[in-house]
Parts: sequence; C-alpha cells; structure tokens
Amino acid sequence: MTHAMLKGSNIPLEATAIRAVLRWTPGTDVPDVDASALLLNRDDRVRSDEDFVFYNQPRHPSGLVRHLPKKQAPEGLTDTIEADLTALEPEVNRVVLAASADGGTFGQVRDLSLLVYDASPSAAEEPLAIFAVLPETGKEVALVCGELYRRGDSWKFRALGQGYESGLVGLATEYGISVDDGEAADAERDRGAEEPEAAVAEPLSPSGPPLGPASSQAETAALPHPRPLPQPDPWDSQATQPYSPSQDATTGVTGAATGDGDYYLPPQPPVPPQAPQQPPAAAYPQPPAQPPAQPAYGYPQQPSYGYPQPPAYGYPQQVQRTDPPPPPPLPMPFPDPNFALPPQGPQFQKR
Repeated sequence: MTHAMLKGSNIPLEATAIRAVLRWTPGTDVPDVDASALLLNRDDRVRSDEDFVFYNQPRHPSGLVRHLPKKQAPEGLTDTIEADLTALEPEVNRVVLAASADGGTFGQVRDLSLLVYDASPSAAEEPLAIFAVLPETGKEVALVCGELYRRGDSWKFRALGQGYESGLVGLATEYGISVDDGEAADAERDRGAEEPEAAVAEPLSPSGPPLGPASSQAETAALPHPRPLPQPDPWDSQATQPYSPSQDATTGVTGAATGDGDYYLPPQPPVPPQAPQQPPAAAYPQPPAQPPAQPAYGYPQQPSYGYPQPPAYGYPQQVQRTDPPPPPPLPMPFPDPNFALPPQGPQFQKR
C-alpha cells in the first residue's frame, strides 16, 4: 500500500533497507537535480565529512548508504539513495534525504516528488510512500525532502520539504560539513547580496585640505562639528579678514582654518556690472528704411521709374488688369481704273 504523504506527516517503516528515489520531469529550461544524504548523530550534526553522501562522494565508508547513478524512467528522470537502516551504527540517529538544483532553482523544476521503496530483493515494486515536494518561494536551490529517523528500535519516514536559498553548500554547512574556502565565500556573497550592509561615512581629518566649491555636502556633513560656513558681505568695504590665507595647489582655492577643524572661504570681491554688449557696426552705413507709399483712392498707384514699388504691408498687392491694344485700321481701298459695269438690260438703258 502506498501512502500519499503531506508535509510534516510520518509513517513507520518495517523494511530493513530503503531506496529513496527523486523523480522529476526534465526539459530544456529545467535544471538538473541531484540527490544526497547526511548521516546525523543525536546532536543533529555529522560526525565527519564522510557522513555526507552525494555525487562527488557516492559511497559511505561503511558501505551502508550509497548514491546510485541517474536513470531515465517512463515517468521522468530519477536520482536514487539507498540505505541499510538496521545495520547502521547506533550513533546515527537520522538520515536526511536532500536535493539540490544545478543551473537554476526549484521553482523551475516540474513534478518533483520523493518515492520511498523497500530495497529488499523480495519486495514489491509498489512504493511505500510518495511525497510531492513543492517549494515555498520557488527561489530554493536546495531542499530537505524528507528524513529517516529512529524511533526506539524501529525506523520511521517523515516528509519535510524545507528549502535553502544558499544551495547545497549552505545546507551542508548547517549540519556541520566543512566546505572549501571558495565555496564558503560564494555562500557568504549570496547572503551579502540579500542583506547589504549600510555604508558608514568616515569623518574627515581636521588636517585635511580646505573645503572649496568642489566639496560635496557629504564631506561637509562628516566634519567633527558641522555648522554653516560664515558668509561675509562682499559689498562691505570695511569687512575684516581674520585669517591667514593659504593656497591649495590642487584646487586653487584660498581658505583658512578656524582652529576647531572647520574651514571657510574668504569674501570674494564684488563683480562690477557689465554693460550690455552692442552688436558690431556694419562695414557700410545702411540707409534708413522708407515707409511704403500709400496708393491714392480711386487711382492706381503708378510705379516709380527705376525703382520697383514695394508691396503694402499687411495687404496683398493688387494686380491691375491691362487689355491688349486695338488692331491698326485697315487701309482705304483705291478705285480700279479698269473697272466697268456689266452690260445692263433694256429696262436700265437710256432712251
């Protein structure tokens, strides 16, 4: 009978050997998943780094806990941990079954589940328990999927599903595994990216360079006793200068120290007002503009000879219509001396 496990639930185990199988659906955007196991004592700590069984250390020195190669099953890809529970040392109180994602987070892993089988040769193929592992935030890189723990003289299985955003290094470190300096530095950098420390401004030394126009507000606020800089009236001719000027070679600003670490600027001489600049005169004098002549009402304006008439401002120029000149008269015909009347009838002849 297969038990469908919920987070935090547990069942007793009668089997002497257990095979824990992680199963998920692979894909192009799905990271690879690796199974691992940690053998813990009663203080929930490993006795040594050899109690960590994973892909780089696939076999415990006792040979009782083993990491098996991955297999392609019809339901998906699997990674397996086997453990002989009854033969484990009495110091081992728990066997933590963990998973880590390589190349992504568990929010990208689909159909992740943990199946617990009886690993004895005569056992049935049906799993004893199945637990659908669901990440809480989706940003987890490592998960404690479940655990095998002692209860008196027997063993039990509990479904957990606890996530770690610090990855397999953070999970192993929590249970007492010593990791390399490079891996520990990566874990610390990940934690620092989540909780950045606030920057602390260091106060300026009183013997530092005098403040000038290029000094920022942050530098002014970091002085031992910040206060507003005195601003003498630049137009007061009787203003005194109770300081000894000093020239900064880098900034070119003259200033003085007041004795308590503050600096201020000397009064600057007033800048006389400048006269407005006149446009440069033309090379040749230009004649004054003449107002346009207004046409007389009722008579068209005749253009001046030699000068074109400018258009009236604001009004369109009227074009006068001119008719073509009449054709010249036809010349008078002269009588033909050889012209004679035709012969007339008797009614027109004189009698």
